Amino acid sequence: MRPEEITPATREILEAVRTLEPEIRAASALIEAERKLPPALAHKLMEAGVFRMGVPRIYNGWEIDPLGQVRVVEELSRIEGSVGWLSMISSAGSFIAAFLDAETANRLFGNVDSVLAGQIRPPQRADIVDGGYRLSGTFHFASGSHHASVFTCGVVLYENGAPRQYGRRPEFRVLLVPRADVTLVDVWDTTGMRGTGSNDFVVENVFVPSAHSTTMSRQVVAGPLYAFPPLFLVSHAGVPLGIARSALDFVEELCLKKASSMPGVKLLRDDPAIQETIASCEAQLGAARAYVYATLEDLWATLCDGGKPSPLQRAQYRMMITYSHEAAKRIVQTLYDLAATSSIFRSGRLDRDLRDIMTACQHRVVHLRMYRPAGRLLLGLESEEMMF
Repeated sequence: MRPEEITPATREILEAVRTLEPEIRAASALIEAERKLPPALAHKLMEAGVFRMGVPRIYNGWEIDPLGQVRVVEELSRIEGSVGWLSMISSAGSFIAAFLDAETANRLFGNVDSVLAGQIRPPQRADIVDGGYRLSGTFHFASGSHHASVFTCGVVLYENGAPRQYGRRPEFRVLLVPRADVTLVDVWDTTGMRGTGSNDFVVENVFVPSAHSTTMSRQVVAGPLYAFPPLFLVSHAGVPLGIARSALDFVEELCLKKASSMPGVKLLRDDPAIQETIASCEAQLGAARAYVYATLEDLWATLCDGGKPSPLQRAQYRMMITYSHEAAKRIVQTLYDLAATSSIFRSGRLDRDLRDIMTACQHRVVHLRMYRPAGRLLLGLESEEMMF
């Protein structure tokens, strides 16, 4: 993405992120150990706007274009994978504000400290009652659970004891539940992305007003950012790009100072095989970045012109999200092998990058299985996948 294409709003958030970089890096060990963001840092990130990039401007949000959102998440992920992930998750969730009535959206998303966590898959049961829904259930993988103000809950609606049908499928909705009505269950002890606090949460017999729900199928706020609902997934692509950049920066710096074990070779940088590997990794990352931003430029132009994405654009959009993760994992694994014993210390940057990218690649949205519905679109079939 060329510098001149970065909007003023995106530039403002990026400048805030770079100002916070020393503080984020200084908190890295604490983020890893406590498996969540320190409250003071979380609040500074809220003030920087990184958790509300998808909130419409009319609700005091940033309404950042998709390329800008990816760029911000990429930069944060370069600094600290867990922080980039948290920005991605909450910004993705913040799109929901555009699909709620104005009063509800402003109340739930209009403040600087309005941050969303939660989970929509697999859906739990919600019973239809007067004025809304009655919900009980346990939800998993609520990234940002410790600093969130509202939680999304994916549900299937039940009426008279049975799932209510919407066409050929049970009716699905997303319910929004305030933090006060949620009980966290600390289960987040993982290989990577340890600082994301992606815990389980339990909702017990909570009434959710109808206004606090959406299917994200009816756009309330006008504008191209909300015209194609699957666009809320876009900032996923920034996470792998940033992590791969972090790993490359670490290894390239290492090569300038670490002695080589090869006879007649002084430093790692003087080893032809290492030179080849570094160049190959840079090319792979450059290709992945070009694919991400070119795909988004094309899709965004269509949306800004008031058009509907074609099946090819829809397929390319989801393919680039998956491919960026696939490429980053390959790059980081290659660099991990290249750095040898400099890779293995748990407190080291490269160890963290490897664990973070391996964990990120397990997410359903970016998993290699997502090539299947994309392939269906390319072959003239329906994707048979939600939000595709």
